[in-house]
Amino acid sequence: MTTYIILGIIVALVLWIVFAYNGFVARINRAKEAWSDIEVQMKRRYDLIPNLVNTVKGYAAHESSAFENVTKARATAMGATTIADHARGENMITDALKSVFAVAEAYPDLKANTNFLELQRELSDTENKIQASRRFYNTNVRDLNIAVESFPGNLIAKIFKFIGMDLFELAEGEQAAKNPVPVQF
Repeated sequence: MTTYIILGIIVALVLWIVFAYNGFVARINRAKEAWSDIEVQMKRRYDLIPNLVNTVKGYAAHESSAFENVTKARATAMGATTIADHARGENMITDALKSVFAVAEAYPDLKANTNFLELQRELSDTENKIQASRRFYNTNVRDLNIAVESFPGNLIAKIFKFIGMDLFELAEGEQAAKNPVPVQF
């Protein structure tokens, strides 16, 4: 009888290890899939940027520093290898694009140009998709990190060398957006 109890405990322990291991594999793959979604949207963004810059350049050729900043930011983001580098590069692109749109505000003909309006709409749509993808990624990474750090899952994580992943953090400028915007009349 005690042999069956011991055997039952061993079987239960082995099953728990198998299910825990498979749970980690599933969480890691969901996080990788979510990161892939972000990369797809960032690629779309990178492809739109040269078209936008060329459209604005036709109207504001003397605003070269804004265009150079966008080009540098795009190159930095495309060359990123870690999640933190990607976040920094994406934040640089966001800041650089703000300056391009500020330049565009000074040119009424440009603001009425259908190509510019379409590119601006596409870029805005892509930004929204990047935000949604980032939230999906961060949710999956959070779940993975909780599993890696929580007992007793952390035992399995250490045995099989599962590690947590980095979140895709907000930019400092986006952090400021959490604070209320002062409205003055």
